[in-house]
Amino acid sequence: MTSSSAISVRDVNFSYGGVPVLEGVSFDVAVGEIVSVVGPNGGGKTTLLKLLLGLLRPASGRIRVLGQSPEQARLRVGYMPQHSLHDLQFPVSVMDVVLMGRLGCRGAGRLPSWYSAEDRRAARAALEQVEMVSFARRSFAELSGGQRQRVLLARALCSQPELLLLDEPTANVDTVAETRLADVLRQLGRSKTILMVSHDLGFVTNLVEKVICVNRQVVVHPTSEISGESIHDLYGHEMRMVRHDQHLCTGGDGHE
Repeated sequence: MTSSSAISVRDVNFSYGGVPVLEGVSFDVAVGEIVSVVGPNGGGKTTLLKLLLGLLRPASGRIRVLGQSPEQARLRVGYMPQHSLHDLQFPVSVMDVVLMGRLGCRGAGRLPSWYSAEDRRAARAALEQVEMVSFARRSFAELSGGQRQRVLLARALCSQPELLLLDEPTANVDTVAETRLADVLRQLGRSKTILMVSHDLGFVTNLVEKVICVNRQVVVHPTSEISGESIHDLYGHEMRMVRHDQHLCTGGDGHE
């Protein structure tokens, strides 16, 4: 790993119950890059994310995150899950959700009633970054899908991480919400490294310069090289790729 690498993965193998999920995986993500991970269901994307978070350990190979092991780097990494496992009947505010991102930070309170003034300043700053500060006192349950995604992103930002790992950030949101989220991520990309898992090829090709294609093995493509043929090779069938900044379909061989 070089000093310019935020993530370095070398010859990583991982299996579940003897069934190979990732084989010989190697790639780098440079500091300051916005990169997407794409691939079919069951191809190993979620496993790769868990390895980078230190929730799983590879059977062989080496992973370095911000120059450390994933476990050591965890407090320097902000994670946004695909879904919030939250009972919408539970009365929690937007600020309450974002403050959860401070748990585990040095000096942060361990219980909600113990959050410090510094924690609350960090939470407010995170909400400002995702343009949701005016919703701080609103019930999380009252928000739209796109608004909830931005609040979960603010929770990931609240610990002031150097690296963001996002799992399907556009899941269950409409095109307008996607556009606003893309604008937020572009702004964040000026100061942070971002790796996102996504099925929305139109969204990521409009935002990133490099795509990590995962289907047991890994191939890294510049976005400019993503074509109908490479998508077919990755997914095993044709995929639709919608460009949300246009009102027509693009791509070769009938792919959107």
